[in-house]
Formats: sequence, C-alpha cells, structure tokens
Amino acid sequence: MPPRRPRRPSESPALIAFGRQMRRLREAKGIKQETIAHLTQVSGPQVSKIENGKKRATRAFVEFVDEYLEANGALINLWEDLNKDGHPVPIWFDWPQIEADAAMLITYQHSVIPGLVQTPAYALAILHGNQEAADARISRQKILKDPREDGSSPPIYVILLDEQALYRQVGTPETMREQLEHLVEMGMLPNITVQVVLGSGEHDGNMGAFVVATMEDRSEVAYIETAVRPLTTDDPADMSVVARTLVDLRSRTLTKEMSREFIRKAVQEKWT
Repeated sequence: MPPRRPRRPSESPALIAFGRQMRRLREAKGIKQETIAHLTQVSGPQVSKIENGKKRATRAFVEFVDEYLEANGALINLWEDLNKDGHPVPIWFDWPQIEADAAMLITYQHSVIPGLVQTPAYALAILHGNQEAADARISRQKILKDPREDGSSPPIYVILLDEQALYRQVGTPETMREQLEHLVEMGMLPNITVQVVLGSGEHDGNMGAFVVATMEDRSEVAYIETAVRPLTTDDPADMSVVARTLVDLRSRTLTKEMSREFIRKAVQEKWT
C-alpha cells in the first residue's frame, strides 16, 4: 500500500488573516456584507466565506473592496503578501474545496477516466488497492448529484476524454466494461456532458490532464496534473494557455450523442 499523504489543514492561517482584516475594515465603516456582495456581484455566502477564511478572494474583488472601504491599499498589500514569491496560488489553496464550490467544472483526461465518474472497482485498481484513498475519491462524487448546503444545484460537469482512455485497461476487463457503462449512464444526467476527443494527431492536450473550475463569481482556477505533483493556479498567463488548449480540444471532440455511441462501441469491441 502506498504511503498515506499528509492531510491538509482544515483551516488556512493566510485565508483567516485576510478575512479578519477585511471584516475589521468593513465593520469600522459600518458597512454590511450584503452591501459588499451587491456592489461586487459576489453572493452573500461567498463574501461570508472570504471573511471566515474559507474562500480565496480574487484580486479584482480585493481591489474593489479596498477602494470602497478606503483602505488605502492595506487589503491589496496583504493579498499580495499572501501571493508573493511568484507562486501562482498559495500552498493553502485547497482544490477539493474549490471543486465542491465550483459552478462549472471542465476536465480533460488523456489516459484515465476522471475521478468524479470512476466506479469503486476502477478507483481501487488505479490507486493500487488503497481502499482508503478509493473511498475518499468516491465520496467526492456526491457533489455531482447532491444539492449544496445553500440549496443551489450541483455543478455543470464537462468531460473531454481522449479515446485512448477507453482502451487502456485498468483492473480487469469486467472493471473496464462496468466503468464505461457507468460513464455512459453519468453522461445522461442533465448537468454532465461526456465528449470523446479523437486521439489522432498532435494537439496541446498531449501535454497533460487538467481541470478548470469556474466559480460563482466567474473567476477560474485550474488544477493541472504533472509527473511530480499537481499544480493549482489562477495565474492569468496559465489560464490563457489552458483556454487555448480547450479551444483546440473541443475542435476535436465528438458530439454528446456520437460520444455515447463511440463509448458503447468500445465496450462491445474491447471489453465484452
């Protein structure tokens, strides 16, 4: 069994420090959270999460609030201190929380089925029999079906899947058949789109798998897989590269209906 990764802290000192400073400045002016939410077009619950240290504020949000509260750059300077040393996103940027809060998720996978739609058997096989890790992965899938705490709908989830992932064996043939049938079933849900990316030719997606989360305030964060460790970023230059890659990938995808038939054909020809 591979060694267990250390868990990330449930709270970020950096996020908490920023949120407390923002709250102090807001309350000193006698301004309500609802006012900030209205002026920034960010929901009240999201503003509350920022002040409680549970959500990272975007720079645009910080610049507006700093000016509105007449903070004379104090909030901007604090935000920059927490993003210094050229790191695109601080180490406390917690992807699972971003994934859970996202309004839309777009993922590209070139070799395996995305974790949010994996079956238990497929997850266990790809995680080398680590039952704890497999259970944790499967538990994350509830975000695609269960209503959120605030009553909002589950996120839109778009899967761009290279056709090679349909033929690369993970576990037994039975595991693959079950997984691909499950993928077709998940693609029938109203908030989930599955599209196959034709594998012929060179394209930017060959560089690696990634996920783009679009938040309620329309900000975006990318989770990019690398050979060493995943990278989480909202750096504009990085997001521009990801956006161009998505344009290229989408030009190579089959429609939802064609993708569904393509997957079913793979099941019949390879895994039955």
